[in-house]
Amino acid sequence: MSSLRYRSVFLSDFHLGTRWCRAKSLVSFLGSMECEKLYLIGDIIDGWKLKRSPGWPNSHNSVIRMILKLSKKTQVLYIPGNHDEFMKEFSGYSFGGVKICENAIHTSPEGKRYLVVHGHEFDVAVMYKPWLAFLGDRAYDFALHLNTGLNAVRSFLGFGYWSLSEFLKRKVKDAVKFIGNYEECVARAAGKYGVDGVICGHIHNPSIRRFKEIDYFNCGDWVESCSALVEHLDGAMEIIRWFDKQTKKDEESVVYLEERSAVSAAD
Repeated sequence: MSSLRYRSVFLSDFHLGTRWCRAKSLVSFLGSMECEKLYLIGDIIDGWKLKRSPGWPNSHNSVIRMILKLSKKTQVLYIPGNHDEFMKEFSGYSFGGVKICENAIHTSPEGKRYLVVHGHEFDVAVMYKPWLAFLGDRAYDFALHLNTGLNAVRSFLGFGYWSLSEFLKRKVKDAVKFIGNYEECVARAAGKYGVDGVICGHIHNPSIRRFKEIDYFNCGDWVESCSALVEHLDGAMEIIRWFDKQTKKDEESVVYLEERSAVSAAD
């Protein structure tokens, strides 16, 4: 029986089809929770990587099977991002109980309305400078390769997982500035839609913030953060992290960690 029960769960950026997807941790999380509605907010499948180097690990099939299993009793909405934009062709269709849509409006128990989008629509590089987005994607890949080597050494020395690219995003001035500008841009756009807030992914930076009267939620990713945005039964929103306590011989062992950063429904 599932031990965690939520009203809604928001997940994004699995990047299935790449070696970086933390599929076993993702399967563990999906199998440990129940919710009334599940939002898959883009970059679930990484079409960019599959186009360059086709490959599909068996563990990624387990993620698909778990989602289809959940869809039998849970409403599942799949909102494509920029890495899986090919799925937009199927907008309005349902596959195995999973409905494809370009965006959605989520309503909280108190009647707050949130725009749910992947978020690349507000990224200038993705929308207007695709060559820059391509270079950024390659640079991110390089950082993840370095991260693999660093964590192999850390594991040998008895230390836990540490993310180089997440560290760089938080410490490098330009990266911090980009994230801040992006979040403000998304919040402003949400105001134009006449909603109370926005829920997105895209930048792999889990966050709950408030810009004037607009709530901003980013559910993170399953490449590094292993994070989810969850809506509790009372409407409170929270980011949780589900890090795997992995070794190469035992990737099934996981530990549940919380990052309590809730926005009260009564706010």
